Amino acid sequence: MDQKQLIADVVEQVLSRLGGGATLVTAKAEPSGATNRPGIFTTVDAAVEAAWKAQRRLAEAGLETRDKICKLIKRLALENAKEWGRIELEETKVGRLDHKIAKLELLQKVPGVEFLRTVAHSGDQGIGLDEAAPWGVIGVITPVTHSVPTLSANAISMIAAGNTMVVNAHPSGAKCLALAVETYNRAIAKEFELDPLICVIDPPTLRSAEEIFQHPRIPMLVATGGPAVARAAMKQTKRAIVAGPGNPPVVIDETADLDVAAKAIILGGGFDNNLLCIGEKEVFVVQSVFDKMMEAMRRAGAIELADSAIVKLTDKAFKWHNDHYAVQKELIGKDPQVLGEAVGLNIPGGTDLLFGRTDEKNPFVPEEQMMPFVPFVPVRDFDHGLELAIENEHGFGHTAIIHSNNLERITRMGRVMNTTIFVANGPSTAGLGIGGEGYPSYSIATPTGEGITTPLTFTRFRRMGISGSLRMI
Repeated sequence: MDQKQLIADVVEQVLSRLGGGATLVTAKAEPSGATNRPGIFTTVDAAVEAAWKAQRRLAEAGLETRDKICKLIKRLALENAKEWGRIELEETKVGRLDHKIAKLELLQKVPGVEFLRTVAHSGDQGIGLDEAAPWGVIGVITPVTHSVPTLSANAISMIAAGNTMVVNAHPSGAKCLALAVETYNRAIAKEFELDPLICVIDPPTLRSAEEIFQHPRIPMLVATGGPAVARAAMKQTKRAIVAGPGNPPVVIDETADLDVAAKAIILGGGFDNNLLCIGEKEVFVVQSVFDKMMEAMRRAGAIELADSAIVKLTDKAFKWHNDHYAVQKELIGKDPQVLGEAVGLNIPGGTDLLFGRTDEKNPFVPEEQMMPFVPFVPVRDFDHGLELAIENEHGFGHTAIIHSNNLERITRMGRVMNTTIFVANGPSTAGLGIGGEGYPSYSIATPTGEGITTPLTFTRFRRMGISGSLRMI
């Protein structure tokens, strides 16, 4: 028995003999669970404790230090993009290497402390300052589809806002994420003596996710993933920012530039084998230009599947389960060549996207399938296409795309779809600054309404008022 425990036992016996029935409450030891890897923990309690202490030091360090840390993360992501992209693809086995690398390189455009702002009010009664204050420790759930990019983009935005993180990665993408986290934390500690700003649970489990959701020292949750993750996060009583599913429709009318539309669909729908939640998932084409649109797709390099091949691919990709179609994981994020092999076809190398004609009842239309096959559905007219787009977007409020040179139709579709991202005459990626203007994020909060997340997303509103003072006029 150690000396501390011996003293505690003696004191408790003395109190008991005094007849007070008192019990000694000893200070709780710091939770075990730390490892010799910077930022990697085996328990949620240990991770939260470390993140809580680090956040206090980060707050004291100031905006200039936060800015330097965000730039350091961007630099490390860029320097390691090829290696980390390869490692992530080997672990997750979904997507394409060149696009894994591109997603890490794109982090250079993720906004940092420059997005924070202070609003001042000045009048006869004094002044007021509206500040963007940090929440503290943020609980983060990351997906398998963009493991390291999502973690890195969140880290830039959250640290810029003055927060630290406790992360539960998708188990199929946990190793590559932990590697990046160790690299970030080691560099941050060396340069700024702040450690660890990013804390990761290893191994991640459903239980550790639940503990993060319910931990009293985590006031905010940020979950990026499918419907189950979104529902679990939104059930919590604390602030939750949820990047949920999407099933982005495309509408093409008779006024569209069909060659531009074809190239855009291949770029957006084929990016990382259609793993992006913003990627073109189903296309509704006005009947009068349907055949011409299919020809434009062939000209642009996409490979058209015959009806029989589409039937086989549908059978391989979906299974009927509990009154709905369930996407089969074996084909998610796989190359077009793998999809071709599944139906007995030899797809040429360098093919970015498969496509083919279906009706609106084919499961590829209503389901967020995340494969490099896009169904094309002929519709009577623009109104019919818009009706099917609304139906198959399912009210997710995520992303929608139109190809048209009719401004009235573009405006009408943008209003009625009411999605976070709406793109006209470009690839879906234009909504994140790839082929369009703006900034990227890998957590697009559609169910909870924050949209494309920035450092401001991860702040609390705080006002300081000084009555009758600091008026210079």
